Amino acid sequence: MSAITDHPSPRAVPFRAPTARLALKSLCPSPGQAELDGAWWPRSRDLSDELPALADVLDPLWGRITRIAVNPRYWPVIPQRIFVNGHVVKVGWFTTELDPHKILLLSGTSGRWDLLVIPPEASAPSAARLMAAASASTAPQATATALMTAEPVDAPSTSADADTGRPDRLTASMRSYTPPRP
Repeated sequence: MSAITDHPSPRAVPFRAPTARLALKSLCPSPGQAELDGAWWPRSRDLSDELPALADVLDPLWGRITRIAVNPRYWPVIPQRIFVNGHVVKVGWFTTELDPHKILLLSGTSGRWDLLVIPPEASAPSAARLMAAASASTAPQATATALMTAEPVDAPSTSADADTGRPDRLTASMRSYTPPRP
């Protein structure tokens, strides 16, 4: 005897990660000529969660992102690689060569791009001011640290988008590098 149910069978709905929060310069003559090419406001300090969404947005704009580098000061875990739309992006870190408030992205077709990294715990008004300053085409050449020093980061955001990271979600493959605490 077979049972008949009047409930429809559940359908799988593909998960779509939130889009990266970005502000990019509209008039970039070519990568590497400006100190900053824009700003990125991640939702957490978990690069394994944040980098795929960033590369997914930038791939169609700048060409396929092949490498990403960060300074480990503010990132508790740095994966060796991430997967984005069927390709691998290698992730590296530099302690002295890279501003701790910046992320470096390399594209095989269009070169190097540098983005200011706004702390995930920044309030929306602070993040908006920093994004505007980093993405202004007529702005003076300012380093990422200079912008962060000039803009006091307001109280932590209370929005549902802000997430301080979830160490309990890390897997062994994500624990490729744990930088020392400053």
